[in-house]
Amino acid sequence: MYSEKSEMIFGVRAVIEAIQAGKEIDKILVKKDIQSELSKELFAALKGTMIPVQRVPVEHINRITRKNHQGVIAFISAITYQKTEELVPFLFEEGKNPLLIMLDGITDVRNFGAIARTCECAGVDAIIIPARNSVSVNADAIKTSAGALHTLPVCREQSLTATIKFLKESGFKIVAATEKGDYDYTRAEYKDPVCIIMGAEDTGVPYDHLALCDEWIKIPLMGKIESLNVSVAAGILIYEAVKQRGFAEQDK
Repeated sequence: MYSEKSEMIFGVRAVIEAIQAGKEIDKILVKKDIQSELSKELFAALKGTMIPVQRVPVEHINRITRKNHQGVIAFISAITYQKTEELVPFLFEEGKNPLLIMLDGITDVRNFGAIARTCECAGVDAIIIPARNSVSVNADAIKTSAGALHTLPVCREQSLTATIKFLKESGFKIVAATEKGDYDYTRAEYKDPVCIIMGAEDTGVPYDHLALCDEWIKIPLMGKIESLNVSVAAGILIYEAVKQRGFAEQDK
């Protein structure tokens, strides 16, 4: 689950100090029955942060390290996450016509890395992910992305609902890829600022997020398998957007 190359901090006091120092922490594992006074201090330090915390059996932590972890391990992020509300105004100030990809509930590191690689090659401006129930940027993701995640902005958000609303207020069209799509993906327009939302392969984009989208699109499937790999589907949609925007530039 975690690469050996991932930077870890273990021990309650060390993790507290990392949080207070503002280190970019990917996630924290805490043993289920932790009850020490220091652990109360840890949860107090976590209050108000977006750092995902997973309560796991101590055996799970022991498989990761045999050192004196005191029931707590923090994984340091390989990148610095950005905020959508700060990035979008910057993109507009630069005169860009932003193209964003939102990954809603995608947990497979290899798919994430492959999508990031396509995004970087296609000139996508940023990837948006939720803080919880999502893949994150670790060493394996960076390797799969062929290094794209070192240059492509990744925004990690506490609430995708709030982020979608912010993007709509900022003039973005929100397009969801879903098997419930109203029409073929080539009939949608991607020439203006747009955010394409991709959901998990098994559950898709949650309905509460679909309800906020401007368009629901689908990729035609002519075989017997019911769905495409999400990284392949993302590539198809991203390059349809690139094609439309390319023609738009030539027409000017």
